[in-house]
Amino acid sequence: MKKILMVLTSHSEMENTDHKTGVWLGEFTDPYYEFIDAGYEVTLASPKGGRPPVDPMSELTENLTGSNRRYQDDEVAKAAFSHTTVLNQIHSANYDAVFYPGGHGPIWDLAVDNNSGILILDFLDSGKPVAAVCHGPAALLNVEHQRPGFLKDKTISSFSDTEETMVGRSGHVPYLLQSKLESLGATVKTALVPFLSHVETDGLLITGQNPLSAGPAAKALIELLEQITV
Repeated sequence: MKKILMVLTSHSEMENTDHKTGVWLGEFTDPYYEFIDAGYEVTLASPKGGRPPVDPMSELTENLTGSNRRYQDDEVAKAAFSHTTVLNQIHSANYDAVFYPGGHGPIWDLAVDNNSGILILDFLDSGKPVAAVCHGPAALLNVEHQRPGFLKDKTISSFSDTEETMVGRSGHVPYLLQSKLESLGATVKTALVPFLSHVETDGLLITGQNPLSAGPAAKALIELLEQITV
């Protein structure tokens, strides 16, 4: 059985506001059930372990997805989410791929988490796929820190500067993710229309733009894993 690691943020505070952030719930549940339904075993981890914070905005009715509703009735998934493994206890050798959901949290904690950066390099250096969606690609910033030049000429996607402005959070984050990635040499590609799904695959690296891209990014990861197996 293929084993997928999902790495979630532990960060909940936004800047210059009382608003909270964390995991964007659908960016966890959409990929989670893609993996489960494909017969994969899923392990959840986060920098601090335990239950990650959830962005309250992602629990509003207009942002709920079918997988969110399925999750609410899934005691096994809810228990796993409440008891994530501390990231520094994770070893890439035990998994076939890793997936980083978004929510704004990763631009604070996973972007500077050395355990995460080293883990991603371990996966890639072992020929194993790495996927991230929305603000999840912020984890690649620490990969760049571990291996300078890593992002140069990489073609990826992430939550766009335009989308950040449109959701009204550009003043509540330490940097705009698209611009930050581009400043380090990455080519960031996005959908022509904000908030539509967009996924990029560059070798073993799969990245999605926004919440609607979470399920498609997971499907792209499954497809790549199947190709590797063949």
